[in-house]
Amino acid sequence: MLTIASTGWVAGLVVGVVVIAVAAVIVTMIVALAMRIVRQAKTAEEAVEVVREQTADLDGVARINDSGVRILHAARALRKVAVGR
Repeated sequence: MLTIASTGWVAGLVVGVVVIAVAAVIVTMIVALAMRIVRQAKTAEEAVEVVREQTADLDGVARINDSGVRILHAARALRKVAVGR
């Protein structure tokens, strides 16, 4: 009877150690994935800054479009005068 009780205690201890080991592996994997996400987020943030710098010069596009529309209207008006329509 004493042997059975001792065996149960050892089995419980082994199961406890296995559960703790599995939990430690899961936590380690979560931390590793979190660190990977942090690195990817930093890379994405840097890329966004590069894109922002590259597109900051496009503020004059509206003015260029406005000039193009004015030229188009002037060309149409000249065509109407030249053709007579």
